[in-house]
Amino acid sequence: MAKEAVKARELKRQKLVAKYAAKRAELKAKGDYEALDKLPKNSSPVRLHNRCKLSGRPRGYMRKFGISRVVFRELAVMGKIPGVTKSSW
Repeated sequence: MAKEAVKARELKRQKLVAKYAAKRAELKAKGDYEALDKLPKNSSPVRLHNRCKLSGRPRGYMRKFGISRVVFRELAVMGKIPGVTKSSW
Protein backbone atom coordinates (compact mmCIF):
# COMPACT_ATOMS: atom_id res chain seq x y z
CA MET A 1 0.00 0.00 0.00
CA ALA A 2 1.42 3.36 -1.02
CA LYS A 3 1.74 6.14 1.51
CA GLU A 4 -1.06 8.69 1.59
CA ALA A 5 1.47 11.42 0.75
CA VAL A 6 2.38 9.67 -2.50
CA LYS A 7 -1.28 9.41 -3.50
CA ALA A 8 -1.83 13.07 -2.57
CA ARG A 9 1.19 14.15 -4.63
CA GLU A 10 -0.15 12.35 -7.69
CA LEU A 11 -3.59 13.95 -7.20
CA LYS A 12 -1.94 17.37 -6.93
CA ARG A 13 -0.11 16.75 -10.22
CA GLN A 14 -3.37 15.76 -11.93
CA LYS A 15 -4.99 19.02 -10.81
CA LEU A 16 -2.02 21.09 -12.04
CA VAL A 17 -2.04 19.36 -15.43
CA ALA A 18 -5.75 20.09 -15.83
CA LYS A 19 -5.31 23.72 -14.71
CA TYR A 20 -2.47 24.52 -17.13
CA ALA A 21 -3.51 22.33 -20.09
CA ALA A 22 -4.98 25.17 -22.17
CA LYS A 23 -2.11 27.54 -21.42
CA ARG A 24 0.49 24.88 -22.28
CA ALA A 25 -1.24 24.11 -25.59
CA GLU A 26 -1.36 27.82 -26.45
CA LEU A 27 2.32 28.37 -25.64
CA LYS A 28 3.35 25.26 -27.59
CA ALA A 29 1.39 26.46 -30.64
CA LYS A 30 3.19 29.82 -30.47
CA GLY A 31 6.55 28.13 -29.96
CA ASP A 32 7.24 30.17 -26.81
CA TYR A 33 9.43 27.65 -24.99
CA GLU A 34 10.83 30.20 -22.54
CA ALA A 35 7.35 30.87 -21.16
CA LEU A 36 6.66 27.12 -21.10
CA ASP A 37 9.78 26.67 -19.00
CA LYS A 38 8.42 29.12 -16.41
CA LEU A 39 5.29 27.08 -15.76
CA PRO A 40 5.35 24.63 -12.82
CA LYS A 41 7.18 21.40 -13.62
CA ASN A 42 4.30 19.32 -12.28
CA SER A 43 1.93 20.90 -14.80
CA SER A 44 3.50 18.77 -17.53
CA PRO A 45 1.42 15.68 -18.38
CA VAL A 46 4.62 13.65 -18.80
CA ARG A 47 5.10 13.71 -15.03
CA LEU A 48 1.81 11.90 -14.37
CA HIS A 49 1.91 8.23 -13.47
CA ASN A 50 -1.11 5.94 -13.30
CA ARG A 51 -1.74 4.69 -9.78
CA CYS A 52 -4.39 2.44 -8.30
CA LYS A 53 -7.24 4.55 -6.86
CA LEU A 54 -7.58 2.26 -3.84
CA SER A 55 -4.10 1.07 -2.92
CA GLY A 56 -1.88 3.60 -4.71
CA ARG A 57 0.12 0.80 -6.34
CA PRO A 58 2.04 2.14 -9.38
CA ARG A 59 2.54 -1.18 -11.18
CA GLY A 60 0.01 -3.53 -12.70
CA TYR A 61 -2.45 -0.69 -13.33
CA MET A 62 -5.58 -1.55 -15.35
CA ARG A 63 -6.79 1.53 -17.23
CA LYS A 64 -10.31 0.27 -17.82
CA PHE A 65 -10.99 -0.01 -14.09
CA GLY A 66 -8.51 2.49 -12.62
CA ILE A 67 -7.15 -0.04 -10.13
CA SER A 68 -4.20 -2.41 -9.88
CA ARG A 69 -4.34 -6.07 -10.80
CA VAL A 70 -4.08 -7.11 -7.14
CA VAL A 71 -7.07 -5.03 -6.03
CA PHE A 72 -8.94 -6.02 -9.18
CA ARG A 73 -8.57 -9.70 -8.35
CA GLU A 74 -9.73 -9.19 -4.75
CA LEU A 75 -12.81 -7.24 -5.83
CA ALA A 76 -13.62 -9.67 -8.66
CA VAL A 77 -13.48 -12.70 -6.35
CA MET A 78 -15.78 -10.92 -3.88
CA GLY A 79 -18.16 -10.13 -6.76
CA LYS A 80 -17.95 -6.35 -6.36
CA ILE A 81 -17.13 -5.60 -10.01
CA PRO A 82 -20.25 -5.95 -12.18
CA GLY A 83 -19.91 -8.25 -15.17
CA VAL A 84 -16.63 -9.80 -14.02
CA THR A 85 -16.52 -13.42 -12.89
CA LYS A 86 -13.71 -15.81 -12.12
CA SER A 87 -13.12 -18.03 -15.12
CA SER A 88 -13.12 -21.79 -14.95
CA TRP A 89 -12.85 -24.38 -17.70
